[in-house]
Amino acid sequence: MDLNEPLAYRMMPKTLDDYVGQEHILGKDKILYRTIKADRLSSIILWGPPGCGKTSLARVISNTTKYKFTKLNAVTAGVSDIKNAIEEAQNTFLNPSGKCILFIDEIHRFNKLQQDALLPYVEKGTVILIGATTENPYFEVNKALISRSMVFQLHELSNENVFSVLKKAITSEEGLKNYNLKITDDTLKKIAETANGDVRTALNGLEIAVLTTPMESDGYIHITDEVAKECVQTRKAIFDKNGDSHYDNISAFIKSMRGSDADAAIFYLARALNAGEDPMFMARRIVIAASEDVGMANPMALVVANSAMQAVHMVGMPEARIILAEAAVYVATSKKSNASYLAIDKALEDVRKSDTGIIPMHIRNAPAEGMEKEGYHVGYKYPHDYPNHYVEQQYLPDKMLGTTYFIPDENIDTSNFQKKD
Repeated sequence: MDLNEPLAYRMMPKTLDDYVGQEHILGKDKILYRTIKADRLSSIILWGPPGCGKTSLARVISNTTKYKFTKLNAVTAGVSDIKNAIEEAQNTFLNPSGKCILFIDEIHRFNKLQQDALLPYVEKGTVILIGATTENPYFEVNKALISRSMVFQLHELSNENVFSVLKKAITSEEGLKNYNLKITDDTLKKIAETANGDVRTALNGLEIAVLTTPMESDGYIHITDEVAKECVQTRKAIFDKNGDSHYDNISAFIKSMRGSDADAAIFYLARALNAGEDPMFMARRIVIAASEDVGMANPMALVVANSAMQAVHMVGMPEARIILAEAAVYVATSKKSNASYLAIDKALEDVRKSDTGIIPMHIRNAPAEGMEKEGYHVGYKYPHDYPNHYVEQQYLPDKMLGTTYFIPDENIDTSNFQKKD
């Protein structure tokens, strides 16, 4: 082992027994564990956040398999690199099995042409594909490749997982054992917590702390909480405003407002703003929630949300965070009704799929002279000419008579509704 290589690389596992975390797919009774152990792997896609162990798992497979193992990075590789790897795999003189395991890191960065170039060889089994991606493969990877692969989702590592890797790093010959460190378990745990599931971030921070801290008179390098905090800086946000976590976070934000959990709504709003999300995007989501989920239970929610969106546009960050928070809390704490949402969707379905008839003649306009002779506007009763500003008359087409779209629920205050009796 070259000790000049980064600590994160040196500490990558070499066998399945060294691998930490992902027990949900690598437990000894799980299919991925069994296929790797038996060297019977088929094409797979590994999907998970940075630092969760996708590349490490590929390295374990490379140490386990009898097949030729080739690694490409989608950022730098092209179709010619794919073809060269396949030609080498099919050269029976160099590779008697005629097969290879092709690991493609960041496979989501391959365009459609590059992904299509893999298809026939994955189909024939010449290539056993291992694709690694931080993005949702169901959105970013060719559907034909997905259908020929098993997709395994890796989760961010727990703090305990990251701590165990850090602990091993300070005691391992390949790690930092020769540096005469003094560091407590509590400090290691704080580094693990700050890394937020990204073991690479944790190891990089620990290595920087060790390499930049001078040895003291007792012959040891003392890594304190203060030193660790300086080297690992701030909590890594598991959020990419252009990636899958963007959609997960906004979904959680909307569902928290709909579920009347103001604290959760504020939390997901903070995650979004911390990651650089467009404040106007968040404002638009609040406006939609005010209409879709609060609706007639509190019509003022839409007024507040719309005013907040205008204010955010005028003020901008960082003060916009306060406006967004106020609007999100107002929507979250308001009574909820989706009666209007259900009404318009039901009406749209009827309009699209059914013969809904014609507009009654008496409620059609007659702007031009002579139209009344054709029946336009004839017989229309002006409601304000009648008691209580209401008069019974037909508004729906004949074919739609008796249809009800808007059904007030228990959260809608009907006391101010127009009385029809």
